[in-house]
Amino acid sequence: MPKLIDLNCDLGEGFGHWAMTGAPDDQLMPLISSANVATGFHAGDPMQMNRVAKLCHQHSVGLGAHPGYRDLVGFGRRHIHATSEELVNDIIYQVGAMREFGRRYGVPLQHIKPHGALYMEAARNEDLSRHLVETLQRYAPGLILFCMDISKTYEVAKRLGQPVVREFYADRDYDDSGSIVFARHVSAPDPKKLAAKCVRACLENKVETVTGKTITVEFESICFHSDTPGALEIGQTIKTALQENGVTIAPAAMVLAENEKA
Repeated sequence: MPKLIDLNCDLGEGFGHWAMTGAPDDQLMPLISSANVATGFHAGDPMQMNRVAKLCHQHSVGLGAHPGYRDLVGFGRRHIHATSEELVNDIIYQVGAMREFGRRYGVPLQHIKPHGALYMEAARNEDLSRHLVETLQRYAPGLILFCMDISKTYEVAKRLGQPVVREFYADRDYDDSGSIVFARHVSAPDPKKLAAKCVRACLENKVETVTGKTITVEFESICFHSDTPGALEIGQTIKTALQENGVTIAPAAMVLAENEKA
C-alpha cells in the first residue's frame, strides 16, 4: 500500500489569449506535487512556460516537460505518422526549452511526460520508446520518465535503467488490459467518484474497468487533467480524500527516493 504518492496535473495548456483548461493554473498548483507543462507543440508558448515554471518555484512543485505531437489544431490528440528519430528530436527540442525556463527560476527539470496521442504511441511502440530512453540516457540520465505501467515505455526504461514513474489516471477510464481508454473529448465527471477511485487504487491497487472487471494497477503517481471540466473541484476532492486515508502527497523525485530506501 503506497503511503507516499505523487499527484500530477497537465498545466500551461493555452496559447496566447486562449486556454484549454477547466481551472486556472495558479489555482491548481497548490493542490499538486508535480506539473506537466505544455511545451509549445500541442499547446503552450514561451509566456505560458515561463509563468508555470515560476509557479512551480513558488509552490515547490516538481517541474516537468509535457511534449506532444506538432498538432496545435488537434491539441496533440491526433496521431501523426513520423519516424522515431523525428519524434524524439521534437521531444528533445521541447524538453530543452522547458528546462531553460526552469533554470531561470532555479527549478531543475524533474521529469518528462509525453502528451496525448504521443504518450499512447510510445506506450505501444517499442522502437520509439527505446529511441527516447537511449537519448535520455545520453543527455539526461536522471530525468524521470512518466508512463503507464503496462507500456513499452515502462519496459524499456526499467531495462535500460532510466528513472521511471508509473501513472494512475483519475479522470480516465481503464480497459481490461490495464490501459487507459484514450479520449479526445471528456465530459464533467463526479469528483467524489474519482476520489473514491483513487483511494481504492492507493489502498488496494485495484480499479474497475469499463466492462465492470476489477484489475490490479501499479503506480507511483496519480494524474488528473486541467482541461477536464471541473478540474479544480476534482483536484481538491482527490487531495483531501487521499490525505484523509493516510496517503502523503510528494513530488515524483521524492516518491522514487523513498521507494529506493524501502
